[in-house]
Amino acid sequence: MAYVESAAVLYLRTIYGGVDPVGPRHTPFDPLPDFVWIEIGREAATLVMLAAVGYLAGTRLAGRIGAFAVAFGIWDIFYYVFLWLFAGWPTSPLAPDVLFLIPLPWWGPVLSPVLLAALVVVAGAAAMARELGDGLPRPRRADMIAILAGGGLCLVAFMANALLALPDGGIEAAYYSRGGPFPWPMYALGMVLGGAGLLRSLTRAEKTAA
Repeated sequence: MAYVESAAVLYLRTIYGGVDPVGPRHTPFDPLPDFVWIEIGREAATLVMLAAVGYLAGTRLAGRIGAFAVAFGIWDIFYYVFLWLFAGWPTSPLAPDVLFLIPLPWWGPVLSPVLLAALVVVAGAAAMARELGDGLPRPRRADMIAILAGGGLCLVAFMANALLALPDGGIEAAYYSRGGPFPWPMYALGMVLGGAGLLRSLTRAEKTAA
């Protein structure tokens, strides 16, 4: 799926002439191009396919969510691997990219979604292992809160520019918003918080098993 996704994006970016599906806004009244809505639909269809993988791979809700997380994380990582193999891009882990368009544009350096995707894969694999009866206890509420809060902070970091543009300019301004430094402190806090919650839950699992 990552191969197909990267090939499709490569074709679209070659035709469109860049990595940004929205492009610059020439006047305050520029409507969003039809291309953007097609791209949003493609991303939504990809999520449906990944959700189907999760549903078929698990038997209960937690396991299915975990399987979806594993599939999503692997897809996200190898999407960039295949783009690099096909086109030599990204040339740097810090190369900026439009990461996603749902519910608002995610914008940031390539390294940021890859690191988060790796954390998502570990969390999803733990949920799947727990469903299979591998001895992992349910995570404590505090650990779950830390994981969810950390993930939420990372998402806010990705969508920060769009969220700031939304109140004054509406949805179109949010989709055209670009520029500004990536909020690394917010993202790093989210990664540390989520990673700490995940580590605590897995460490507790090892102590319980011992």
